[in-house]
Amino acid sequence: MVATFLVYLPVWHAGFIWDDDAYVTENATLRSLAGLWQMWFNVNALPQYYPLVHTTYWLEYHLWGLQPLGYHLDNVLLHALAAILLGCVLKRLQLPGAWLAAAIFAVHPVQVESVAWVTERKNVLSAVFYFAAALAYLRFHPPGEVEVSRQRRWHFYFWSLALFAAALLSKTVTCSLPAALLLARWWKKRRLAARDILPLLPLFVVGAALGLLTAWLEKYHVGAQGPDWSLTIADRCLLAGRALWFYAGKLAWPAPLIFIYPRWQINSGLWWQWIFPAAAVGVMAGLWWLRDRIGRGPLVGVLFFAGTLGPALGFINLYPMRYSLVSDHFVYVSSLGLIALITALVVRTAERLRMQELVYGFAVVVLPVLGILTWRQCGMYTNLETLWRTTIARNPNCWMAQSNLGNWLLDRGKQAEAEMHYHEALRLNPDFTDALNNLAWLLATCPDASVRNGARAVPLAEHACVLTEYKQTIYVGTLAAAYAEAGRFDDAIATAEKAVRLAEQNHELELLQKNRELLELYRAHRAYHETG
Repeated sequence: MVATFLVYLPVWHAGFIWDDDAYVTENATLRSLAGLWQMWFNVNALPQYYPLVHTTYWLEYHLWGLQPLGYHLDNVLLHALAAILLGCVLKRLQLPGAWLAAAIFAVHPVQVESVAWVTERKNVLSAVFYFAAALAYLRFHPPGEVEVSRQRRWHFYFWSLALFAAALLSKTVTCSLPAALLLARWWKKRRLAARDILPLLPLFVVGAALGLLTAWLEKYHVGAQGPDWSLTIADRCLLAGRALWFYAGKLAWPAPLIFIYPRWQINSGLWWQWIFPAAAVGVMAGLWWLRDRIGRGPLVGVLFFAGTLGPALGFINLYPMRYSLVSDHFVYVSSLGLIALITALVVRTAERLRMQELVYGFAVVVLPVLGILTWRQCGMYTNLETLWRTTIARNPNCWMAQSNLGNWLLDRGKQAEAEMHYHEALRLNPDFTDALNNLAWLLATCPDASVRNGARAVPLAEHACVLTEYKQTIYVGTLAAAYAEAGRFDDAIATAEKAVRLAEQNHELELLQKNRELLELYRAHRAYHETG
């Protein structure tokens, strides 16, 4: 607990960053009891259906408003609690070096994204319930037990069910828990019987149901569909194999860690890309073949790592795949598979060599190094400007970061610098609709007359509307503003009327009011210019 709070000291001074507006600062459901009801009973009320996560935000908002310190401290506290519960689980599984593995999990820098980013409360909260559910189930059905009456332990089983449901309502990647418990049972007992599988069936059913709901929402509500997600089965296998090695590499050598990694070009026609999945399958096959010689532990650790990562390996469409196929926060829970495996190997090696000091030496070197790296990595999450500038420094081709930095600069009246970053984003990705729209809006409405250029704004706004089939109210509204600045008021009026109709259809009340006001301005043959 102390180590976790020490290495995460920098986040005490951090603010809100990307997506924290949708989840916290501009989340209208946090304001009232009616919003709390929506979180639980309207799956489309928020970007994702994780009602427990948003309930914690609701409570925090009513305790200390929008002061970021409380939100950050709660994330750190939840991460520390998850690490402690993990230590208890590994100890109950009689894993060598259980508490050392938990300590590495607590201070490893790959976890910073999940802890320092308020939006990723999903990971730390779900992990607490995930490990607590595992601990309760292991009390109900102790590992390695062959035949013992469980009449007095059924309350642990129902606690496990309840905690698992809480984990799913925080993040559905935790649906892997029943498979992980079955894997642990196979490891300890060496064979599985019906009595090992039957108690887990309800967990499998609930996990699958909520997992499918999340996948559906990600595709149809969040919008994870289109050209960026049009991967073939072969492409997805290539992606999965490469991602497994990528995450294993980041756990072994956590540098550089980037908020948005370069997006790989997956091509099944390139022979060398098949090396990654082939090597992953080869490792698992080799560990299976050697299971009676070296034990099942290594195979179980690798299978847990790969299986828990499953939802993030590319077989399911996730919105972040639009700009990167991998992300640090995807490996939060699954990391313990390799961390526990390496730690156990160090302890076993020390035991065989009768050199206990080897374990202490490992801990004395590894924990401080990881802690320092975590402390340094936290600095990237101080504020939006630091986040995007650091991301660009580590990944110069990140069009998303270029555009988002432009947004930040524009909000602070730095129009010229914002325009430069929008142009860079479009150079890297000419079809990035957000950058097209934002640059068009800047050129059409900038209070600085030297920046405004309606003739340049129009093709940008038209391109954004064509790419979105004229179905996005905000883009259509920008096109109307561009027409007006270019002096094409008939086009501006017709386009603004279309924006009003779209806002009415989509129940976008703020955009509806804004576009109605702009429509009257265009009818008076006046262009809209922002103030200040």
